[in-house]
Amino acid sequence: MSGRTVFMYFTIQSNIALALVSLIGGILIVRNKAPGNAWFVIRLVAAVSITLTGVVFCLILAPILKRDAWSVANILTHVVVPLAAVIDYYATCVYGNIRKRHVFYVLIPPLLYAVYAGIGYVNNWSFARGLNYPYFFLNWGSPAGAFGFTKDLPYLGCVWWILILFILLVLAGLFYIVTLNKIKAKRPKNVAMKNPCRSRDSHRVGYYESMSIGYIKCLADFFMSLSSICHF
Repeated sequence: MSGRTVFMYFTIQSNIALALVSLIGGILIVRNKAPGNAWFVIRLVAAVSITLTGVVFCLILAPILKRDAWSVANILTHVVVPLAAVIDYYATCVYGNIRKRHVFYVLIPPLLYAVYAGIGYVNNWSFARGLNYPYFFLNWGSPAGAFGFTKDLPYLGCVWWILILFILLVLAGLFYIVTLNKIKAKRPKNVAMKNPCRSRDSHRVGYYESMSIGYIKCLADFFMSLSSICHF
């Protein structure tokens, strides 16, 4: 993939989304403002989306691409940035109020992308030379079609791939939420405090000092995402 088509892939779109979310976090600390809980939920969604990028690449695409998989750009966008994003999620979101009911929001980006890729397939968009689909598991014209099965790639129809990935996304989201809340429960009460956006707590200054470390990580995520995209 090259040129404008690079922006047609979920990998790049998720990296850009993560960069924007991280940039917003960085801007908030510069302006000495705390985020609303929606930012933390979006941060969860971004973490899960970039996790999908990394897992699909490492477990599904890399074995197919073999040596061609491990270029600098691929390592940055599919391995380094996802790992940094997950670490950053745990560093910053302990100050949010993410609950299990928020988990289904993680399905929004991949669902929108599946629709986007489907529209591209129907309209014969060029995702790469000679290909009107971005990934083999979204090739509706493969021998497996929508609901079929094959002995070779893609092995399963597109619908089955989508369902499997959605289930994995929900499980990943639940894991991130449960482990995050366990970390919060172990923190001292004066640290794991309410978001000052919604509270007039007298320890607001201490909150900002604690949050600054997380937002520095946000800025690092932003620049790392941009650098990984620029390598394409």
